[in-house]
Amino acid sequence: MRRRDAAWGAVVVAISVVTGALDRQAFAVDPDVSAGGARSPIVHYDVVPTRIVWQSAKGVGSPESLLKAQPPQPLLASPVPPCTLTASDDGPAGVLLDFGRELQGHVELYTPLASTKDPVRVRVRFGESASEAMADLGERSAQNDHAIRDQVVTLPWLGTQSIGPSGFRFVRIDAVDPGKSVMLSQVRAKLGVRDLPRIGSFRSSDPRLDRVWQVGADTVHLCMQGYLWDGIKRDRLVWIGDMHPEFRSIEAVFGHVDVVPTSLDLTRDATPVTEWMNGISSYSMWWVLIHEELWMHRGDRAYLEAQRPYLTKLLERLAALVDADGRERIDGMRFLDWPSSPNQEGVTAGLQGLLVMTLDAGARLMDVLGDDSVAGVCREAADRGRKVVPDVNGSKSGAALLALAGMRDAKETAQNTLLPGGPAGVSTFYGVYVLEALAEAGEIDAALDFVRVYWGGMLDLGATTLWEDFELAWTENAGRIDELVPPGKKDIHGDCGAYCYEGFRHSLCHGWASGPTSFLSRRVLGVTVAAPGMTKLRVEPRLGKLQWAEGTYPTPLGALFVRHEKRPDGSVATTIRSPAGIEIEGPPGAAIESVAAAALPQSSGERYGGLTPPGDGLLPQGLLCEGLTDPAGIDARAPRLSWRFEGGPSSRRGLRQTRYQILAASAPGLLELGKADRWDSGIVASDETASIVWSGEPLVSGERVHWTVRVWDEAGVPSRFAPPATFLIGQLDAND
Repeated sequence: MRRRDAAWGAVVVAISVVTGALDRQAFAVDPDVSAGGARSPIVHYDVVPTRIVWQSAKGVGSPESLLKAQPPQPLLASPVPPCTLTASDDGPAGVLLDFGRELQGHVELYTPLASTKDPVRVRVRFGESASEAMADLGERSAQNDHAIRDQVVTLPWLGTQSIGPSGFRFVRIDAVDPGKSVMLSQVRAKLGVRDLPRIGSFRSSDPRLDRVWQVGADTVHLCMQGYLWDGIKRDRLVWIGDMHPEFRSIEAVFGHVDVVPTSLDLTRDATPVTEWMNGISSYSMWWVLIHEELWMHRGDRAYLEAQRPYLTKLLERLAALVDADGRERIDGMRFLDWPSSPNQEGVTAGLQGLLVMTLDAGARLMDVLGDDSVAGVCREAADRGRKVVPDVNGSKSGAALLALAGMRDAKETAQNTLLPGGPAGVSTFYGVYVLEALAEAGEIDAALDFVRVYWGGMLDLGATTLWEDFELAWTENAGRIDELVPPGKKDIHGDCGAYCYEGFRHSLCHGWASGPTSFLSRRVLGVTVAAPGMTKLRVEPRLGKLQWAEGTYPTPLGALFVRHEKRPDGSVATTIRSPAGIEIEGPPGAAIESVAAAALPQSSGERYGGLTPPGDGLLPQGLLCEGLTDPAGIDARAPRLSWRFEGGPSSRRGLRQTRYQILAASAPGLLELGKADRWDSGIVASDETASIVWSGEPLVSGERVHWTVRVWDEAGVPSRFAPPATFLIGQLDAND
């Protein structure tokens, strides 16, 4: 698609620069870590598939056995019959499994006691979408970069085979050798994640915002592996610019996690100060900005002192890139985010603002370190740079950075650049800075609408984590990622994407997209750090049209609780409970209570290490007509339809149905939007799930009807359509 060759070429250059730096800086690696023996921070959890999305027409037996929970151990005998896959000369035999949510880790295949020990082979394909798991290598950019997603493996006799790791939700397994049956007693995913308590939280009068906050937390949670990765399918690397929104989300959800300084130091030690981190000039600037925020959150003077040699030289280098006329002269790869790349005027404007912000932050850090000379150099360069305000050429990313740097009026920037077109032109990476700039302009309602529509748009398509990039234009006539794409619909994964992430190469779990999580905590709850080490916090609520919002924010002394609620006169009542030892600067009239400081828990104590459980949402199941499953001989002209929810609504979010839509058709192939020929109820606002009276076309004797339903939860997120059901009309009239 757009500028792919040039964009990908830049990535290759950046990677080659980093690789060379690693070769030169090998001496900087901690020998204790390098030699092995350190305890991994990653904990593994078994995940059982939640459903079978697809199976081949022939050669598959007892696939439902793979959905049953069993002891994670091969057995000599099991009451559950194994799933059998038998390929033929006509082709492979396979199944496509859904594990209910995006995961990072492996998949384990268990084999039972077989009559022969002849080796058997299977082809295993991972996918972040159902369609990716069905794709061949090379098809719409499906590939094995960074993690092997498509391979043929040999299975042991009466044993277990582990395949991976990768980022995935779906796994397709095929027997590939004609005439050889493959028996699978179990298929399990091994989720690998840090077991971390979620100290932070966010709830409001808008469940859709709550859901985006939670999905952003899940996204960055999965990206915290041994180091802080950009994504779990790709690139599985530390990219410093990506880390800034990730770091903010981590602080808002988990508090301090050592993966942040470890990843900062890894990249520092791999990059001579004469080069740019990850080969990108702006990423070295983000390294400085993260360090100032880390200092404010942690107040770790010894750690900041350890950065002094590198930080000093980097700041001197950056200051020298501001000419006497105030214009930046940044060399190397000039990059903000991918969607901004074609707009070089916008990139130049953004880099000017980012450089000024970096030098301001550097001056403050040098003040802390007592280096008046370098602090002065930074201030002088920042003051020169502040006088030059380049035209943004419509770039929302560039305009947002200039506004946040205080170089453009925030209100004017919002009205002339950020608000026109709504979220169009926003990226999942720099979108958080657009949100922050809108908040600075007093446009909190517009910012929240951006969150609902843009980031919420991914949830509407089945996302359980936030994506590397997204454009609202992609959604037109698009299928969901958790279903095989119906004929005539666009594949939101395989048919979309741009730059270096076209098609299935596009990552559907990317940490830089988690920005709304920190934004909602920082700007709606209004919690910001006013003194190093969080010894002083500022609480400035911005509810906009929300009726209330509440939540917690992690501090070194325990969780800070805040609640804001509108009074009948429109004013806001604020309640704050703060750990003792923290000074609170709250809004006038706030009720502030000091509570005993408490040590933060070291583990979540929850399944899946605190990650939202698989299948955590509403999905209608058990469709009934007149209280019966697929009945024949219904004698009602207006039968009553019902459904239930598998396992009940999620206790995590207290979900409930708010809307439903029923489709009914004369043939299974017509059970699609726009094709249902017997009934399309439209979207009905109701929490009813029982005895919904037929209101479609008049039914006639002997007619078989196929039907399905989907529902919306409180967050306005639609489910998939349920597995179809049928009913057969009996004799309605004596003359029939």
